[in-house]
Amino acid sequence: MSVPPKYRAIGDFHEYYSGTRVAPYLTLFVGGNHEASNHLWELYYGGWVAPNIYYLGAANIINVGPLRIAGLSGIWKGYHYKKPHYERLPYGPDEVKSIYHVRELDTRKLLQIRTQVDVGISHDWPNGIEWKGNWKQLFRFKPHFEADAKSGRLGNIAAKYVMDRLRPRWWFAAHLHCKFSAVVSHVQEADSSTNTDPPSTANLVDADKAVGNFDEINIEIDSEKLPNEASDLATNIRNDDEINLDMDDDIPNARKPPVAEAPSHADTQGALIEMNDVSSELRDQLPAAFARPTPTSTHKISVPDAITNKATHFLALDKCLPNRRFLQVLDIDPISDSRSAECTEPYRLTYDKEWLAITRTFASIDPFTSALPPNLDESHYRSQIEAEEAWVEENLVKSSKMVVPKNFEITAPVYDRRVGLHPKEHPQEYTNPQTVAFCKMLEIHNFFDASEEEREERSVKAPPVASDGGRGGGRRGGRGFVGRGRGRGRGNK
Repeated sequence: MSVPPKYRAIGDFHEYYSGTRVAPYLTLFVGGNHEASNHLWELYYGGWVAPNIYYLGAANIINVGPLRIAGLSGIWKGYHYKKPHYERLPYGPDEVKSIYHVRELDTRKLLQIRTQVDVGISHDWPNGIEWKGNWKQLFRFKPHFEADAKSGRLGNIAAKYVMDRLRPRWWFAAHLHCKFSAVVSHVQEADSSTNTDPPSTANLVDADKAVGNFDEINIEIDSEKLPNEASDLATNIRNDDEINLDMDDDIPNARKPPVAEAPSHADTQGALIEMNDVSSELRDQLPAAFARPTPTSTHKISVPDAITNKATHFLALDKCLPNRRFLQVLDIDPISDSRSAECTEPYRLTYDKEWLAITRTFASIDPFTSALPPNLDESHYRSQIEAEEAWVEENLVKSSKMVVPKNFEITAPVYDRRVGLHPKEHPQEYTNPQTVAFCKMLEIHNFFDASEEEREERSVKAPPVASDGGRGGGRRGGRGFVGRGRGRGRGNK
């Protein structure tokens, strides 16, 4: 787990993993930057991390009753986006961070979806979403967001690609530790390139009026009048046990520039010119590595005819701590075509026909390979996806195999508080039976399996475990656990 040593604690997840406690409601989640990434790695295609708690995988489309939900795990780091999933245990100090960076291959799959979804979920915010809500209030309480927002560096570019393509009615995210709502209008964005430059004030959407019932602070309230206990974005509530947002190098830096009154496009361009005031003659003398990077925030997004939603409501919530705004209850009316979904109550988790076809289409690509195939035009994949969808219909839909089985299994020994947590060895890699079953169902190769010899070879080459409990990679190794888990390998959860 990528987290500073002083904040490392076992928490209570092990109680759900062991079955001592069971989540009272079906819970879906995507991966972020403070998860046990090695555990989630076992479930690349999605699966149960504990009874009634389902991880959506690196990318997924899945159905809960009539609701069709899209998920994209990871946070944005441009220099890892087009790389494969090269990280394998034992993780080094770089791999323990890069493993949770979103990848183009997973985004590519979501961008093949051609029909409407209801909900989208990502860990960090879609790039540019801050300009679609109450950005004045956001920058008052999170002033170090402003510079990154104005330069287009705040948020996840891949998540924006997916949101602009799928256009769900709702999009949920987290990561930035504050409650924030917005509305993205897709009416004027059809078949246009995605531009993450800040819009003019006239183009901003009043999220509170458009969404309604968010109990947000009025945009016109002066900051001096904001009561500390009422603010969605208040930063003066301090908890010494809370992980500081600014100590993680995967979130915006802790800079505090003055807050601008209106982030117009012209002002933004002027600011960028001032920050990059280096002559072209001087730049030409620098090595190629210092060349100005090609912008990655412009991407052609086409929208299929079957995706018709015109506005996406965005909601991010705060951390689960006292006096924080971390809970919102919503009624969501589906807008997707739910005729093929399992819609009888109680609702069950079911596979998505189109997504399974896309998964089979890309299943021959080794996600660990150093040379991923280029992203071809959408039309290149369409005929194969349609053929695979016919295969899914014939082999899974007609055979009533679309319900996600409740097949959670413990793959590593369970934590024992009486022994404590003092790992003396690197965490071990496991082959998860759920991934085995999923690949068998789809008749695809399981790249997330390895022989004991291969795993042992990687383990032998690993450097010694650091005295602070390891160089990273989660807490699934060493002492502090009891019993033997199922699946290959040794280690602990």
